[in-house]
Amino acid sequence: MKVSGQRVFKALVVAVAAAAAVGAHAAGAKGAATTASAKAQHWSASTGTVGLRWNRDLAGDIGLVLGTAQARQGAIGVDDHEFFDLQPSATLDFNVRSGNLDSFVGGELRALGGYSIQSKAAGTIDLTNFRLVPRVGAKVPTLDVVGADGKAWFYLDRVMYELIDGNQRLALRTMDLRISPELAQRIGHPEVADWAIADMVVTANVLRQGPLPQPVLGSTKWHGNPVPGVPGQTYQADLFMTTFSMQYSRCNGCTGAGGNGLTVFTPSSTLRNSLNNGTFVATVPGDPLGTSTALYAADIPWYEKFTGPFPPYGNDQHPYLIWNMYRYNADGSIDQIGRSGVKHAFLTLNTNCLQNPGDSHILGLGCADVYSVGNNDSNNSLGPRSEIIPSNNAWGRCGSIYDTNCDGFANATPNGAYDQRLTVRESQFSGPAHSGATFRFESWYLARQDINILNSMGTVRTTFSRPSTVWVVGGNDQYRLGPAIDRWVDPAAPGANASSTMVTTAEGSVKVAMKAISLGGGLWRYHYAVMNLDFSRPQTEGAEPNLRVLRNLGFDNFTVPVGANTVTDLVFSDGDLDAVNDWVPAIRDGRLTWTAASRGNALNWGTMFRFSFTTNVAPSSSAVTLHVAADNTREVLRASGVLAPAPLQRPAATASR
Repeated sequence: MKVSGQRVFKALVVAVAAAAAVGAHAAGAKGAATTASAKAQHWSASTGTVGLRWNRDLAGDIGLVLGTAQARQGAIGVDDHEFFDLQPSATLDFNVRSGNLDSFVGGELRALGGYSIQSKAAGTIDLTNFRLVPRVGAKVPTLDVVGADGKAWFYLDRVMYELIDGNQRLALRTMDLRISPELAQRIGHPEVADWAIADMVVTANVLRQGPLPQPVLGSTKWHGNPVPGVPGQTYQADLFMTTFSMQYSRCNGCTGAGGNGLTVFTPSSTLRNSLNNGTFVATVPGDPLGTSTALYAADIPWYEKFTGPFPPYGNDQHPYLIWNMYRYNADGSIDQIGRSGVKHAFLTLNTNCLQNPGDSHILGLGCADVYSVGNNDSNNSLGPRSEIIPSNNAWGRCGSIYDTNCDGFANATPNGAYDQRLTVRESQFSGPAHSGATFRFESWYLARQDINILNSMGTVRTTFSRPSTVWVVGGNDQYRLGPAIDRWVDPAAPGANASSTMVTTAEGSVKVAMKAISLGGGLWRYHYAVMNLDFSRPQTEGAEPNLRVLRNLGFDNFTVPVGANTVTDLVFSDGDLDAVNDWVPAIRDGRLTWTAASRGNALNWGTMFRFSFTTNVAPSSSAVTLHVAADNTREVLRASGVLAPAPLQRPAATASR
């Protein structure tokens, strides 16, 4: 496997924003105060390159026509950026505090070349020789993108950087280019103010530097390692999703409410490592899942793919991010209607830390991080869920879309603008067919050996409107830790004629929730939602870092005991609009079983299916089963304590496949 040269990674300190996102805490405030008291070091940089990767679909939706890039360098970057030289006449000044970039304090960077953007509503927006000018005094590091007319029509935030080549070059690895409110008004689309529309990268030569950053400290606080001086205690990994929001990215063929356009939505997701260091402290205050049960938080490895091997797993271990979309129907049922691929994380901001390990590839005690819209919409960071073994978060690099020939070197991916994204048809979240429905998004981080997957995910309520040519995501509120299925049936208080059960095994966990609704006249409508959190039975070859995942399936049938009762109005919902891949129902020996028509539509990790029917019996305590999608096995998982029309008399005899 290819091993990169040793590089010192740093990230922009956004302590104020991180504190707002995760909630103020005395220990965190103390850590921030310690950082703030350190003496600032003055640095400057000039010349080099600047690159942009536009969301051209979104630009087209709002009437912006990006002209041919002027004076662009010949080659397109591996992440699809168009590059321009930086002029030597401009210099960017910034302060470094405690080894992290604290703020931009003056100067500017100036591109040689740029774009002439046309708009019917606004005329020409001239970004020829655009300038990156610090917004001095901003609470978080921000750069205004100033055009030839001297106006800041765009701005940059969510900045990550690294020092490379012996600290002789500053690399701003990713920044969200956002539409200013003034530009949004000018082009007649006020609804897109502050939306991310491009990703920008910069590599500039350091002209002046203060004292060198502190050396990388590394970590010995890996999951399972003993805590020094505390017999019997070990460090444990427990990563929290602290907040997130969603943005519209693009649509193919959108026409409005009830239409058939294929829409992409993308999150900006914020996380934080547990605060526990010998005492129990809420990482997400006020949330029932907000405090880790691990007394000592482990550091979490965060290495970019194709840069290992590194401890503690002898690979380039990093977390992954996925996101899903749900519709809570007016009839009391729930459907998962959209799901993304996997986003591969590559470095951590390490903001608001209680203990900073000094390495932006290790998430330290209480450290926070954020992955923004532009970064989560990158072809070179997204892959299929099937490549990840969810119970241990091992990545099958060999044979993956990034390393098809298993030589340890990254190849170009086949991803386009709709691949590995959360895509959903307009008709699934709008129009009269879903009157009375509500919607939520769900976002997860997956970290290796995380002791509680439920606090690594969260949900937000969302609404949708289309005032012009783009879908606007409203709400983005009512945030709560845990999966969306728990917002449908609360495990702590399921209510009458409802239940929620979680089955946990060494291979992963699955949740089964249900509601039975009285229709009158002795009839009952049963809705079952089965959420495969992280269960799979993979087939693999080799070992990390050269692991190959051959197959990675979850479940291929679901059984509910119904006895001799009449069952009607059967519904299966897998979140898509393709009836060909629907599971097929059958009743035998008093059991109603849905079976996958093919394993191409198995109930795999991160996925929820719904099963509904009507019968003339009220619910009572029983059990349901799920067959493991593996060859030559009759093995089923039994979820007990689930309400059903009849008792489960004996284990379901499932034919081997």
